[in-house]
Amino acid sequence: MNGTSTLLIVVGLFLVGGIYSFVKQKMPKGLIVLLSIGAAMCLVAGVVRLEVWN
Repeated sequence: MNGTSTLLIVVGLFLVGGIYSFVKQKMPKGLIVLLSIGAAMCLVAGVVRLEVWN
């Protein structure tokens, strides 16, 4: 596990927390969807960059 993959996973989890917060505050659905896409991309990129797959 290198620094970049760790950073991407941490940012993705931070964005997931933001999604939860935005849903509880009843923010606009478009903003929640945009945040969800960003979180999913960060988490997937972090998992793909893991050195476990080599």
